[in-house]
Amino acid sequence: MKMTRIEDIRPGPCFIEYKGYKFLITDRPNDRNLPNYIAELKKRNVKNLVRVCEPTYKASDLNAEGINVYDLPYDDGTSPPSHVIDKWFETLKLANRDTCVAVHCVAGLGRAPVLVAIALIELGMKYEDAVELIRQNRRGAINSKQLQFLEKYRPKSRLKNGHKNSCCIQ
Repeated sequence: MKMTRIEDIRPGPCFIEYKGYKFLITDRPNDRNLPNYIAELKKRNVKNLVRVCEPTYKASDLNAEGINVYDLPYDDGTSPPSHVIDKWFETLKLANRDTCVAVHCVAGLGRAPVLVAIALIELGMKYEDAVELIRQNRRGAINSKQLQFLEKYRPKSRLKNGHKNSCCIQ
């Protein structure tokens, strides 16, 4: 009989693409699995990672791989305060069309999915559709308190101008 490890139970990364924006919702890496985590981020062309929980790994390890880490922590089980939402959209505006923005909290079921849902709502998706899309790949995502927040959230055209110009010479 095969033993099931806790790592095998957690949902895998959740990739969502909508109107040219690409998001990757994950659980929190640690020093032990960080090399695998970095490989997944690179496979998805992640250049910006938003961490909404306390750090459990060194951001410098990701920076060395060309991945910027942004810390936007807020309390587990709650909805993001306005300053976190503002910083979230500033981060999204840094993304090029060909890159993906990753976001994680501890389990990848509350704080991170809520931020992605807010972005989807800003892009014109109804909150119910945003939640359903996320839950299709992250069963158990978004608690009732967060769902109430999303129901009341009103878009403010924060992503109206779209992505940064994706043309660049390297």
